[in-house]
Formats: sequence, structure tokens, C-alpha cells
Amino acid sequence: MRVLIADDDRDSANMLAVVLRDEGHEAVVVAQRGDEALEMSRLFRPDVVIADVNMPGVSGSAIARELKERHGTLSPLLIAISGAWTNTSDRRLGGTVGFDHYLVKPCDRTQVLGLIRDSQDASSGNFTKEAR
Repeated sequence: MRVLIADDDRDSANMLAVVLRDEGHEAVVVAQRGDEALEMSRLFRPDVVIADVNMPGVSGSAIARELKERHGTLSPLLIAISGAWTNTSDRRLGGTVGFDHYLVKPCDRTQVLGLIRDSQDASSGNFTKEAR
């Protein structure tokens, strides 16, 4: 799948990119600013966007909101990651702006991979028991 990682923590973003590439997702790009992520999403057309909620330029929430408005039901899988906005109300807000999932840093890479795998299975029609 085509994955865009938007995170101003360069080390975290690059480590996640390596993990995703190791899992076979060859088209993985990283943006360090929210405005860069929005521009890259126009050019790259990702299947999955993993966005830090608190980013310079444009927030991860604004990224999710714009992608949902732009693509509607055809928007990419949107996964929020946050180290600062971690309580229940923050997670609810994440859902209202368009995130499909909301993870707290440091997030478990197997959880991220599972969310992407479930999305990939659902889009290809190979529904797993959990995806139904």
C-alpha cells in the first residue's frame, strides 16, 4: 500500500517508514510538517495516512479533516498518533475530524501494521473475521 507518514519527530517517522517498508509497503513517504503532508497527499495519493496530531504548519487534525472533505468515502485510511493529546475526549475529537483510528505514542508497530493489513484486506474483499 501507499503510505504517507506525517510526523515532526524525524526519528519516529523514519523508523516507522523502515518498519512499513520491511513489511512490503514499498511506497512510503515521510513529511515533517502538516502543510507538506497535505501537498504530498495531492501528489502521492496515499492509501494510508499516519499523522501526528500536533504538527507544525498544519495539525494532523486539519490534515484528516481536509482529506475527508476532499475524498469523502474514498479517503485514505487515517491513523492519528499522539504523544500529547492522549485522553478519551482527545480520541473522540479525533474521530469527529475524520481519523479512523487514534493511537497514543509510543504506538505498538504491530498495532499499526494490523490496522493497515485490515484495511488492505477490506479493500481487496478479503474480509477477516475482525474486519466484519
